[in-house]
Formats: sequence, C-alpha cells, structure tokens
Amino acid sequence: MPSVAHYLRKLARETSGTEIVEAAAVLPLMFLILLGIFSFGQAFSIYGTLTRAAQDGARAGSLPYCVTCTAANTPAANAVTAAQNDLLAANLDPTLAQYPSPRPSLVSCVDRSTAVACDATASASNFCVQTQVQLTPTAQGASGLCGVSVSMRYPFRFLLPFASINKRTIWITASARMRMENQ
Repeated sequence: MPSVAHYLRKLARETSGTEIVEAAAVLPLMFLILLGIFSFGQAFSIYGTLTRAAQDGARAGSLPYCVTCTAANTPAANAVTAAQNDLLAANLDPTLAQYPSPRPSLVSCVDRSTAVACDATASASNFCVQTQVQLTPTAQGASGLCGVSVSMRYPFRFLLPFASINKRTIWITASARMRMENQ
C-alpha cells in the first residue's frame, strides 16, 4: 500500500490543470484592475465635464448679453444656466453640485475688498458665481482686469471592492474665471 508521501510526490510532479489554477488566481486580480481603471476613468470624465461647465458658465456670465440665457439676463443667472445645461448634457444631476469648500476668496473690482460673496441669485443652484472680481494682481490704487468666477464641486462614489476607497464619496471641484467682455 502506497504511503501518503508517495501520493504527495506524485501530485507535485503532475502538471495537468495548472493553467486552470493559474487563471483562477490571476483573473480576479485582473478584474479588480480593470474595475479600478473604469472607476478612475469615470471620475476623470466627471472632472472634465465640471471644468467645461465652469468655463462655459464663466463665459456666459462675462457677456453683456446672452441670446439663449434666462429672461433676467444677469451675469449670475447666465452663468448658472450655462453650467446647468452642460451638466445636463453630460447626464449629471445639477442639483448635486455644491459650493466649493472653502469658498474662493477673491478681491472685488468695485471696492477692493477681499470678500466677494457668491451671488445670491445663484445660491439656489449651488454654483458659486462671483461677479466683478479682480483677475490680475495690481499695484496699490491701480485697476486690473475684472471678471466672473464660477466654482462648484460634485460628489463621486468609488466602487472598488477590497480597496480602502470602496463606497467612499470624494468631491471633484472645478472653477473657472473669465474677464468681462465690456473691457
């Protein structure tokens, strides 16, 4: 009667089925890597969309007129409308956008104060639109370029099993500034 050691030696020399064992060990790891690539790609796509929405909002807010904007036709309303349209076009929910934290601290062109608040008309949309902000640093008493700033942040939830960031929400932020077109 053969001993247990004999069977173990015979099993160690046998190579049939090793491909299946190797595939069973490697495929879950490859699947997790592909899932991570997809998840980070989605986050990067949302970042690009937010950046484009902020740029379009700043551009719409910097124009003295806007044919496709709201009836109010204020810089803040125009900026919010343009940013919301970009988010909707990318299938993102504009109601999930929030003020950035901390809020941008920009210098006013009007009275040179350092605290330009987010426009009250844009507060319902959760976009931080700051109008009449100084875009270029200037010497004491000199006037620089004035413009519009649009800032926002948007939540993204990673779905990466066995990772420390699984089901955690990160905030993707974006901001853009544009000079006023009447200058």
